[in-house]
Formats: sequence, structure tokens, C-alpha cells
Amino acid sequence: MSALPNCPKCQSEYTYEDGDLYICPECSHEWSKRATTEAADDSAVIKDSNGNLLQDGDTVTVIKDLKVKGSSLVVKVGTKVKNIRLLPDASDGHDIDCKIDGIGAMKLKSEFVKKA
Repeated sequence: MSALPNCPKCQSEYTYEDGDLYICPECSHEWSKRATTEAADDSAVIKDSNGNLLQDGDTVTVIKDLKVKGSSLVVKVGTKVKNIRLLPDASDGHDIDCKIDGIGAMKLKSEFVKKA
């Protein structure tokens, strides 16, 4: 088994070392070893679009109109979302689980919200 990290871009397990870099042969992504250790320290930290630390139970505000996949509904700018739950191991980038009034349960990306 290899102790090298998976590619952060495509999650390939076939990464290799080249000097001070890790390289993915499948997608040609290169990243530094130092960035990997810093990312491991910040893996459980989820921040909003302004860089504020988010926690379970926080209230956030949506900063961009978001189309709801599979329906004609839209989450409008300024919509307040109360009592969020964080999903730190979300592989698709949707790291906030919540309920929005009038829409229901859904997942959001932290880059589209700000702490209220």
C-alpha cells in the first residue's frame, strides 16, 4: 500500500512524488507536499465565503441565486438558513445540510453562504 495521498482534483490513488511535488498521472494535477500537510490540518474546518468559521447550528445567508436541481425553484439572494449541519467529509463540495422554508431539505456549498 502506498502512503501517498490521493489526488485532490480527481481522487486518483496513482499519485507519485517528484521532488517537492505530488503528481497525478491521470489528470496531470500537481501540488506541493506542504499544501497536502496544510490541507490535512484544515480538513475539518468549513468556512463561509468571507472566511468566517462555520459551526453546527449557525444561521447563514445565501449570497447568490441558487437553482434547485430537478425543479423550477430558486433559492433567492438573502435567504436566511437557520440551524445548519456541517458535512466535513462531503466529496461533492456540498458541505452544509439544511432545511429551507418553502423548499425543504437540501445541501449547500459553503462558498455560496455567509455567516449571519
